[in-house]
Parts: sequence; structure tokens; C-alpha cells
Amino acid sequence: MDLESIPPITLIWASSTLIIALLEHTHTISSFQLFYTPSLVFRKYQFWRLLTAFLYFGPLGLDFIFHLFFFVRYSRMLEENSFGGRTGGRASYVVLLFFATVCLLVLSPLTAQPFLGSPLAFVLVYIWARRNRHVRLSLFGLLVITAPYLPWSLVGFGWLLHGSLKAVVGDLSGIAVGHLYYFLVDVWPREFRSGGRSLLATPNFLIRLLDGQVEEQ
Repeated sequence: MDLESIPPITLIWASSTLIIALLEHTHTISSFQLFYTPSLVFRKYQFWRLLTAFLYFGPLGLDFIFHLFFFVRYSRMLEENSFGGRTGGRASYVVLLFFATVCLLVLSPLTAQPFLGSPLAFVLVYIWARRNRHVRLSLFGLLVITAPYLPWSLVGFGWLLHGSLKAVVGDLSGIAVGHLYYFLVDVWPREFRSGGRSLLATPNFLIRLLDGQVEEQ
């Protein structure tokens, strides 16, 4: 994989994930220092957990590679195609990630998910799938499906692999957050009397900071 071809936000996030995995593998840090729980964050002021919970996909191994691959693949396609090439695209992608992380943190106590990297990846997979509904792809070389079925197929595969619905609750929460974002940004401006305005608009200051120009109204 050519690192220079990976867009910046995806590259920074993926690199941080790999660094966390290497530090955990060399016992420099422990996974117990990384997971999210409200009591440690807001009572013990361990605010780094708000970020590290999204950067840990588990110990180095095949499962880590699988999750990192899916994150990079769909984050890259979203950043390049859905958000790239338009004014404020980079800032809008940051807003997506911020919105998704906040929602998943809120849902975490309800879903009992201390690590949120996989749910975040499912947010991105779901949004990409909805925006590319006519794309046909091969699932593990066994089945050809259209894009909207991809996140549900992955959940079903995880359910069969682990033999428990509890194992995929986090991924289902990612789908729910992805659908909420899709509704607010894609469906609402098109289907309702919104004047074409999204309910999750990107702030102008963030566009100036990350893209250098503001989209004309």
C-alpha cells in the first residue's frame, strides 16, 4: 500500500491505530489504559480514553489486520470520493468523525462496548454503502452483493463466527450511528422542506482551518 496515496485524515488515524497496537504489543502500554468508561474519564480525569477507545482494534494479529484494513479502505474511499474534490470536504469529513465518535461514546454504556474502533469502522462502511448503493462487490470471494447489504453481511458473518449476538452489538451501534448521519446529511436536505440544508452543517471556521476557503452560500 502506497502511504503517499492515502488521504491525510485516514493516514493519521490509521497510523495512530498502528502505533497504539505496537505500544501494546511491546508492553509499553496496556489495553486497560485504553478502553472507555465514563467513571475513569469524568471522575479520574483520564480524558485520553475518549480517543484511545477508537484507536485500539485489539492485539496485533489477523483480527487487527482485518479491522484496520476495513477502516482504511472505507475511510479512504469516503475521504477521497464523498468528501474529496469539493469545498470544505476535509472539514466535513472531520465533522463526520467527530459526530460518530460522540454518538458512539454516548451509546457505549448501553452497549457495554469499552473499545469503539470497530463500531466506528461500521459507521464509515454504512455511509459508504448507502452512498454507493449500485456498486456490486464480492464478499470474501464467496458471494456477490450490492453495497447496501455489505454492513449487514459483515454483522451476520461476525455473528456466525462468534456464535453470539452480543459480539456484534457494537457493530450494530455503528450501523445505527451511520444511518443517523446519513439521514441528517443526505436524506433530510433532499426529502424534507429544508431548503437543501443539512442538519449537520460544517462550521465555517473549520473549513477555513482545514480547507482554506469557505463554500459560497
